[in-house]
Amino acid sequence: MTSHDVARLAGVSQPTVSRALRPDSPVSARTRERVRKAAETLGYVPSELGRSLATRSTRQIAMVADLENPLYPRLVGPLHDAFAAEGFRMVLLAEREERLDEVTRLFDGSVDGAVLTTSQLLSPLPGELQRRGIPFVQLNRVSELVEADSVTADNAAGGRAVAALLAGAGHRTIGAVLGPRETSSARERERGFRAGLRAAGITLPARQVVRGWFSYAVGYDGLHRLLSAPEPPTAVFCINDIVAVGALNAARERGLAVPGDLTVVGFDDLDIASWPVFDLTTVRIDFAAMARRAAELLLRRLGSPDAAPVHERFPVEPVLRRTHAER
Repeated sequence: MTSHDVARLAGVSQPTVSRALRPDSPVSARTRERVRKAAETLGYVPSELGRSLATRSTRQIAMVADLENPLYPRLVGPLHDAFAAEGFRMVLLAEREERLDEVTRLFDGSVDGAVLTTSQLLSPLPGELQRRGIPFVQLNRVSELVEADSVTADNAAGGRAVAALLAGAGHRTIGAVLGPRETSSARERERGFRAGLRAAGITLPARQVVRGWFSYAVGYDGLHRLLSAPEPPTAVFCINDIVAVGALNAARERGLAVPGDLTVVGFDDLDIASWPVFDLTTVRIDFAAMARRAAELLLRRLGSPDAAPVHERFPVEPVLRRTHAER
């Protein structure tokens, strides 16, 4: 079936069919419905390839994400819905480090823009997209090499809130399982946490710090290392919830009660944090709202390529559950 068949059945011209089946077309509601019913009757599906050739737009948006991290699937749904509402499809490129040799699809004209969620501070990808004139928005993390639209959480404020919580509960020997220095989110959380501890007159010596990627294994191994020190911490801040879950399991393996013997605090408030088996004290980020705003900014960029960059920072909120206690 072709659009000409639909046009004959609907009693309109072929160009009207093409316009009526586009979500942003100024066709009357009556004509649009007549064309839609004709297309449905004939089983006609518009050719996206044909549309792309005619409009020079693919109506596709790429999301670059690390799907091994449980955070990123939480962004997929809100992004998909926001783009679909405007007639765009979303495709996923599963990459952790945004290596140029692994994301060449972004450069071949098959997408109109991209949402970058795994940028590191020195990632070359944002700069290459900018050089090629391909619209993009940075979500959750940012590169420090470009000035571009971005949506992030107030990670530093969250780090300060965790420090205040632990200090207020009477903890003075505090450990931390921190994230990679090359990501903006980990750097900001650490900066805020250290600033909060300094404000409370508490030091965080190197021997009480473990650093690694955002993974269960880093939290598990990290807590074992911290608890093996001559003066083990009474509380541990974990750079995210997955790291915290690893730490909780390490504590259980050692026969420690949480929070009776050890306080553990995470960051992100992923779904797993609220499971009764963990009931993790953490810092909540509204990732769904951030994703929707990122979609808005990218759609704006598609329509206004020369608009000034917008930087949105979303507030965070401590969530007090059952893994923290007074010393």
